[in-house]
Amino acid sequence: MPPKKVHSVAKSLGLSSAALIKLLEEIGIKAKGHMSTLTDDEIKKVKAKISEEKKRVKKEFTRRYTKPRAKEKKKKINKEEIKEKVKSTLARMEKRETKKHYKREVPQKVEIAPQEKVVEVTDFMTVAELAQALGKQVSEVIKKCMDLGMMVSLNQRLDLDTISILCDEFQCKVRTVSIEEQVKTTEEAVSMERPPVVTVMGHVDHGKTTLLDAITKLQVAEQEFGKITQKMAAYQVEYRDKAVTFLDTPGHEAFTAMRARGAQVTDIVILVVAADDGVMPQTVEAIDHAQAANVPIIVCINKIDLPNANINLVKTQLAKANVVIEDFGGKSICVEVSAIKGKGIPDLLDAILVKSEELSLKAPAEKLAKGVVLEARLDRGKGNVSTVLVQEGTLRKGEPFVCGPHFGRVRELLDEKFEKVNEAGPSTPVLVLGFSGLPQAGEIFLAIDNEHRARELAAQRELIDRSRRLAPKSKLTLLNLQEKIKAGETKELRIVLKADSAGSVEALDEKLLELNTEEATIKIVHKGVGKLNVSDILLAEVTGAICVGFHVGPDSNALESAEREGVEIRTYRLIYEALDDLRSAMLGMLEPKIQEILIGEAAVREVFNIPRVGVIAGCYVKDGKVLRNSIAHLIRDKQEILTAKVVSLKRFKEDVREVMVGYECGIGLEDVSDIQKDDMLQFYKIEEEASKNA
Repeated sequence: MPPKKVHSVAKSLGLSSAALIKLLEEIGIKAKGHMSTLTDDEIKKVKAKISEEKKRVKKEFTRRYTKPRAKEKKKKINKEEIKEKVKSTLARMEKRETKKHYKREVPQKVEIAPQEKVVEVTDFMTVAELAQALGKQVSEVIKKCMDLGMMVSLNQRLDLDTISILCDEFQCKVRTVSIEEQVKTTEEAVSMERPPVVTVMGHVDHGKTTLLDAITKLQVAEQEFGKITQKMAAYQVEYRDKAVTFLDTPGHEAFTAMRARGAQVTDIVILVVAADDGVMPQTVEAIDHAQAANVPIIVCINKIDLPNANINLVKTQLAKANVVIEDFGGKSICVEVSAIKGKGIPDLLDAILVKSEELSLKAPAEKLAKGVVLEARLDRGKGNVSTVLVQEGTLRKGEPFVCGPHFGRVRELLDEKFEKVNEAGPSTPVLVLGFSGLPQAGEIFLAIDNEHRARELAAQRELIDRSRRLAPKSKLTLLNLQEKIKAGETKELRIVLKADSAGSVEALDEKLLELNTEEATIKIVHKGVGKLNVSDILLAEVTGAICVGFHVGPDSNALESAEREGVEIRTYRLIYEALDDLRSAMLGMLEPKIQEILIGEAAVREVFNIPRVGVIAGCYVKDGKVLRNSIAHLIRDKQEILTAKVVSLKRFKEDVREVMVGYECGIGLEDVSDIQKDDMLQFYKIEEEASKNA
């Protein structure tokens, strides 16, 4: 028989390879590892040793845990003792002593509390699906809905609040399952090495697309209007038998917008800085966006062939912007290139491969594909077309998929050269044809096992998106952050800082960093000169920061974006006001600014003194409206006499919540008796000021 390997012998004997190797050493057989081979004689020796060990263990166990039985001694019969016992028994029988009866103790049953059933539910599932999840008849669920005052049908979809109430009625706990979890398979695929995904970022006209041209040899810039990138594109290149995926973004705003939708696409950021221009405002923004995403940066100093190039100045400027290169003792790799002449391109690609090896990038390949939409457009000949970056699994032609509220079947897969491919693995960008609509950039793309399921998930996702759009978005304010700091949920106050001049920015930055304490610290996510723009709002939303403007405000687009995304904007004109507010928030002492808003005015035409009620003012509403529980200021001869709360408001004999302009009413003020005819009443409602405008 051929010799067997150590791991196969160990498996047949029910041992681990390490245990078998140790046993072989004891016998005197040398084995280097689990791939070493053993002959039949050696295997026999191993088996003999194992059986010998078993016998020894059995013998030891028997000796240790079995006690020798002691011989029972025969008791001698004592006749005198027997006679005494008989006499005592007869004497008790003559006296007829009552025999004591002992009640047998009934063992108490310990009631075991029933465990609550946990039901996995999804938002907007049908009544039939909920009944199946609960393990109940559909009629029972419908009956319970009717008891709660809801008339539902078999296929009616229920929102998450209603599902939670019904589960409580059936004494079940709820666990909400996302769409990704519904699609997720239980089988664990083996992770394999994947290509790195690299995003090229930098200031306008610093040569980002030209650099990609030099790498991919595709001449992208020549096809674009004014040689400025108008859309996002993705390319994959081979270098030293390894693939690298490049994303050419139209700016860092798209990068952050995708992060806002939960899509962390990039592994490495290449920061392109022109040697003649140096670090520009957009370069600083790109650095802040990359650092906020915790993505490693490789600095690429471009245009080194120009006569006015100053590489050392660029490196110094980068150090000031918190990007310290290896030459200056930092961690960021720096490569000097000339994209037009093709100089330094191999060094840049080598740097990318080195960084990707450090990151140890892996992804499972043998599973249903999951990816991110990079861009989507309507093509005249092909229909709805989307560029998808596959992140996990393998996407194949003909597979059904769901992407946000859209679904479809992969009709065709095209690479960056518009050539047909049959499948795409992890970190591979492909053009996918077959969408039912146009998805947004950053939308999660999921391949599904059947088309009917994809249709259902898309319909469910559409309802979720619609309810999310209609629901009011919770606003992240300085007061909310204060509560989180007090509760210990966060120890960081994040700020996006903009001012009217570079000097003001630096002064504020220094002063804010002086406010840091052990309990809480201030982190400047991004700082710059100029008005607050959409890019600042997006960055604040993703990082959970507030926007602070010093002598500057938001532009119109930023204001709309802040309202939509729920980001607070605070503007200041005095530096101490900004510092006081932020210090107070960190110490948990920030009070909301209360403001009174005038809502109406009424003239007192008659005064009534009603027993056990008090003084009632008969009024005519001249302007606005009167609200019950509002604050009233009593004006007499153009002077304010007192302030009181409106505790009663009546129209004739009816209690009302409000009285509009042009109507008469009776008004009762809290603890006020000094009201005279022809007095004026001004009514205010109290509101907390959401944003501070100095």
